[in-house]
Amino acid sequence: MIKQYVFSKTTRMLLLNIVLAIIALTMVLPFTWMILASLKTLGEIGGDDWLPKTFQWKNYYDVFTLDGILFGHWYWNSIFVASWVTFLQVFTSSLAAFSFSRLKWKGRDAVFLMYLGTMMLPGLVMMIPNYQNMIKLGLVDSYPGLILPAAFSAFGTFLMRQFMMNIPASLDEAAEIDGASKWQLYWDVILPLSRPAIVTLTIFTFMGNYNTMFWPLVLMKSPHKFTLPIGMLAFDSSQGQQTNLLMAAVAMSVIPMILVFIFMQKRLVKGIMLGGVKG
Repeated sequence: MIKQYVFSKTTRMLLLNIVLAIIALTMVLPFTWMILASLKTLGEIGGDDWLPKTFQWKNYYDVFTLDGILFGHWYWNSIFVASWVTFLQVFTSSLAAFSFSRLKWKGRDAVFLMYLGTMMLPGLVMMIPNYQNMIKLGLVDSYPGLILPAAFSAFGTFLMRQFMMNIPASLDEAAEIDGASKWQLYWDVILPLSRPAIVTLTIFTFMGNYNTMFWPLVLMKSPHKFTLPIGMLAFDSSQGQQTNLLMAAVAMSVIPMILVFIFMQKRLVKGIMLGGVKG
């Protein structure tokens, strides 16, 4: 009976691993095709062979030298905007979370619920009011216009609040006894202890804004100010059917996000697990 049970358990684990391997392979295939297509000539793209006859590494260089294609500018714009949005969103979310979790004031929970309710509004619904505000402020076709509307996040506040509520209240009392102000309590005590949540929010925010498309498409007009997703549209329309060069450009834009996730995945999972525990 014991051998039969062990065999049955081993068989189930083997079948589970096979299923997971198939799912993983299915998800990896499009990325593999993209990389291989970026190393082919244009004539080989529509062929049946997966591997190129000769690896065309020059395709990656050609992306930066094509007339009318400002790939280097678009790359920098995406990193610049995503970095500023990430910094501001983490800072504002941590401040709001500190207020909602560590400070006591009248109507705090009601305000938090209303603030949390904004997560139910689709982003497209808020796009028109945001665009009208950018017109009034004169921020259309500008980097601040891309950054400021995304600098505040109900999700980020919720994530940080859930984590901060798990920090013992005795630390607040000890800091107050030592004469610490509310700002010192936030900056010197609560914020360092919230590092896993900060890392999680940083990754989510950077990846989300690095890949965002609709808001830059609406706001930006000048080609040299485009971010990568918008630049890819211009690339495809201006260069016709040069799929191999387009795949090279996409591969270069995707690889940084993959590297970020690979190196930060342990902290990401830890932050999600700790932040999801209700305090």
